Amino acid sequence: MASGKINVNKADINLAPGATPNMPLDVMGLFFFAYRDFVGDADALLERQNFGRAHHRVLYFVNLKPGMPVADLLDILKITKQSLARVLRQLVDNGYIEQKTGETDRRQRLLYATAKGRELFDVLSATQTSRIEAAIAALPPEGKRTVLKFFVGMVEAEDRGLLDRLRLTDDLNS
Repeated sequence: MASGKINVNKADINLAPGATPNMPLDVMGLFFFAYRDFVGDADALLERQNFGRAHHRVLYFVNLKPGMPVADLLDILKITKQSLARVLRQLVDNGYIEQKTGETDRRQRLLYATAKGRELFDVLSATQTSRIEAAIAALPPEGKRTVLKFFVGMVEAEDRGLLDRLRLTDDLNS
């Protein structure tokens, strides 16, 4: 900025020198670095395919729940139909996802990963899985359960049932 002024809005945190923040900035900072490194390797692989994180998310959930209806994916990702249509079109056109018509409801579009889509998902997940496994292995015995509770606690209350339906909380419920 030429004037040297910094634009500040109400969402910015303004602390007096020596004041203690009312939020866990250390957790936020660690979360930022963990997320940056968690997605970094996958981002590099996706970029080679001219894909981004939205493509990765679609591949993740379609691999997690083969036959997932497009409507469910919209609910999970909380993106517009137009955004999902663009991402799906690229994944379908490049042979990573296939769409099938629902057997009971012909209006329904069900999503399946192709062999190529499962292979890309496996490659994208490999480094992320090893990063998570190494971090959890370094924790005490109850550590994984604590981590899972933390992430469930970060999810909006109205979406927690979805976590159960996707079987993402099985280790907490056993």
